[in-house]
Amino acid sequence: MPSLFERPGSMNNKPRVSSAHHHGAPCTRTHQIGAILVVAATFFFTRLFDQSFSLCNFNHNIASHKAIVRVADGNGGALSWPERGYGSHLSLKIYVYDENEIDGLKALLFGRDGTITANACLKGQWGTQVKIHRLLLQSQFRTTKKEEADLFFVPAYVKCVRIMGGLNAKEINQTYVKVISQMPYFRRSGGRDHIFVFPSGAGAHLFRSWATYINRSIILTPEGDCTDKRDTSAFNTWKDIIIPGNIDDGMTKDGARIVQPLPLSKRKYLANYLGRAQKKVGRLKLIELAKQYPEKLESPELNFSGPNKFGRLEYFQHLRNAKFCLAPRGESSWTLRFYESFFVECVPVILSDQVELPFQNVIDYTQISIKWPSNLIGPQLLEYLASIPDEDIEAMIARGRQVRCLWVYAIESKPCSAMQGILWELQRKVRQFHQSTETFWLHNRTIVNRNLVEFSHWKPPMPLP
Repeated sequence: MPSLFERPGSMNNKPRVSSAHHHGAPCTRTHQIGAILVVAATFFFTRLFDQSFSLCNFNHNIASHKAIVRVADGNGGALSWPERGYGSHLSLKIYVYDENEIDGLKALLFGRDGTITANACLKGQWGTQVKIHRLLLQSQFRTTKKEEADLFFVPAYVKCVRIMGGLNAKEINQTYVKVISQMPYFRRSGGRDHIFVFPSGAGAHLFRSWATYINRSIILTPEGDCTDKRDTSAFNTWKDIIIPGNIDDGMTKDGARIVQPLPLSKRKYLANYLGRAQKKVGRLKLIELAKQYPEKLESPELNFSGPNKFGRLEYFQHLRNAKFCLAPRGESSWTLRFYESFFVECVPVILSDQVELPFQNVIDYTQISIKWPSNLIGPQLLEYLASIPDEDIEAMIARGRQVRCLWVYAIESKPCSAMQGILWELQRKVRQFHQSTETFWLHNRTIVNRNLVEFSHWKPPMPLP
């Protein structure tokens, strides 16, 4: 069976060639050919040994700082980040802006009146804004010195603040511009070393002027495609990072979870779709398909209020009762159901053509999920799923157990977590040199602005593009 994870190549495979020493006998062509053969044989066996050594050390710990990067998955295996482009160990310094440091930042966190709490914003699929902020505040990679920082994190809970009435769209836009204009380091790099989190399907569109002000910044988002209400995508695969959605903590805890997975033989349905229609074509097709094949596909009506309210316990009890969990596109391409399926141990079936998935340099998604063309939602899909043997389903579920730790926003001491994955991806974004259209430098390495004012004397508010 092929490995689920790419095995990074060793960086120490180059043969060492010693200089020749002559003691009387001349170096003939025969000697030269023999030396080349010895070098080639040495190189071949060194490569063979290194690859064997990599396999034997599959549980290598990340803390050893060796060339092969390993993160234990909690199930006796390991996840591997390729050293090329990432480095052999995490070596980051991230500055986290304080809420009292910049005028306007508190409003982006707690609303104009400061009445919205972080705990209120922690719940639901948008809680990643709070979790990532808190984890970075506790991180060993956090620095309180801006001058030594590799990256700068700008905390904001704007999705939650907007939903709870703390700021409207116009206020969010104005406040972001106000905050950014007070950041000399943002000006220095043009925002290239600044990190923003936008945890919903709207992505960076929550900040209406994102394309003007933070189009070069690093955006952490679960959404890799434009929403149905936008013409352009705010996600750029070369600078931004796809992050997992926020799964209910009751399903990600070790041991006492809200519900436990059922054996395949005990599951009532072949597949299920638990979600609202939202007038989306793919979702409407699934709801109609469930009416035609009620014994194979479950798609109950979800009520989030009233006497028939669908609580989180009922939701996960239904989700675990099928072999396959269908994840169609909604307002945007990503869906939290994809990540939830790994914790009830059903195989996720992606029905969203434009979806982007996290940590693609580590995870081979063909071994843990199925992606089916959204235009072929119909009886053919159910026929295909019914044809898959249970042993193949069990194998996919088992491989899914190995990677699901990367969906969990856990503390840094956990060897495998979403935050570990994000830190590795951030490390790949670090630049040693910072420049922008408004940054200049002199012969003595002094950084100046367009008026030749030294960087240390830049005073906010600074003009923005």
